[in-house]
Amino acid sequence: MKDSLDRSAWVSAGLAALADKGLDSVRVERLATDLKVTKGSFYWHFRDRADLLAMMVEAWRTSATADIITRVEARATAPADRLKALFATVLRADGRLEMAMRDWAARDAGVGAVVAETDARRVAYVEALFAAIGVPGAEAGARARFAYQALLGHFRMGAGAADERAREERAREALEIILPLMSRP
Repeated sequence: MKDSLDRSAWVSAGLAALADKGLDSVRVERLATDLKVTKGSFYWHFRDRADLLAMMVEAWRTSATADIITRVEARATAPADRLKALFATVLRADGRLEMAMRDWAARDAGVGAVVAETDARRVAYVEALFAAIGVPGAEAGARARFAYQALLGHFRMGAGAADERAREERAREALEIILPLMSRP
């Protein structure tokens, strides 16, 4: 048994199970087995499964949005470079967790509200970057929504693709289409 298991290990295991097999696979006993600990360890860190699920939603919101924006902002100063870095980063993700969150959101109004809020934050960030490179207001919003919808379609069609090379190729193709859009007046 592991001595130093903390809440984040349970949350990470829950997110991995969600991405791999869906919400129904996020069960205390199963996670305990995966983590090689007792169920008692779970109850040391969480009141119940709902508490874990709430922490998973917050961890997803942070890691899939705030953390990515922070990394992009730290890597690039010019808005066009930020857009390129953002799309290059996100398009290379396998998308399984993103799609699993959306599937969960379709079943749970509370999670649906978080996903909708996250979508709005992401689109607003991309819109601000388009505006910063000189794309006019309404068009910046339309381009941001289009790019975001394309990204979600990319994930839906390729979520869980086992072939890393195929994911990389799809990401390259998408970047070739999206990046020229960014430079058009």
